[in-house]
Amino acid sequence: MVEPVPSHAAEDEPERPEDGDPSQNSEPESGRAAGRARRQRRPKKQRPFWKELPILIVVALVLAFLIQQFLARVYMIPSGSMEETLHGCPGCTPDRILVDKVTYDFTDPGPGDVVVFRGPDAWLEGEPPAQTSSNGVAQFFQSIGSAFGLAPPDERDFVKRIIATGGQTVECCDDKNRVLVDGQPLDEPYIHWEGAPVQRDFEPVTVPEGTVWVMGDNRNNSSDSRYQGGGGENGAVPVANIIGKARFIVLPPTRWGTVSDHNPQESAAATAMGAPAWQQGMPLGAGLIAAWPVVLAGRRTGSAVRGAVDRRR
Repeated sequence: MVEPVPSHAAEDEPERPEDGDPSQNSEPESGRAAGRARRQRRPKKQRPFWKELPILIVVALVLAFLIQQFLARVYMIPSGSMEETLHGCPGCTPDRILVDKVTYDFTDPGPGDVVVFRGPDAWLEGEPPAQTSSNGVAQFFQSIGSAFGLAPPDERDFVKRIIATGGQTVECCDDKNRVLVDGQPLDEPYIHWEGAPVQRDFEPVTVPEGTVWVMGDNRNNSSDSRYQGGGGENGAVPVANIIGKARFIVLPPTRWGTVSDHNPQESAAATAMGAPAWQQGMPLGAGLIAAWPVVLAGRRTGSAVRGAVDRRR
């Protein structure tokens, strides 16, 4: 018969340090610090995609609003007064143009520039009030659509081409049916004729300082400085009313391209005395710089949405 072996578990068990005696703690301080660091490095739980999506949309809208408020904005052409340069004719898909709002912070508007501007008071006298929906929700979406070029702009906004600037005298026409500025005929290859290619005569007008004289490329179907405010000096547009310069056609894709800013006052003598090439290129460079944030913001927003989708997967 085998006798049981007496247990000495109590004797074999090593002594444990008493609580509160740091000198007897078997775990070194560096080990505890490393453990805390590992716990702090644990990845946080990812926020669900359905919670991130509204934040991304709000951020994208805020960025787009700030860009369009201060740098560049997309406008939809509401009429055919600038055919064929800009489409807005009945039955066709209206062009969406990118308007550079920075260029005129560094340069003055010049002949040939296609500009978007707020109608002066003289242009709006006798005009019926803009018809807006009484539905607040419809008004909200109308304003949002207009801001992003998806709906017609404010009826007080116009798009025309600058023909003459402050201090110059404009009149029509010479024996070849050409507009004259300071007695010199204009070179206007952009003119589009509806019907007979004949312009209506008007008496010489000296454009007041701080204003510009504007006309539509669709010369016989444009209500511009010749007619607005009764014509004459009242038809001129204050430079302060100019919102920006039309740079690019961004939609539809079949119409992509730059907007012509051909200077109609150029002649052999003016070209010889013209500004250096680098100076003439400054407005276009400023326009490209202004347009870049729009593209960059779109790319970053798209990348953020794709990243959120990938994390959700």
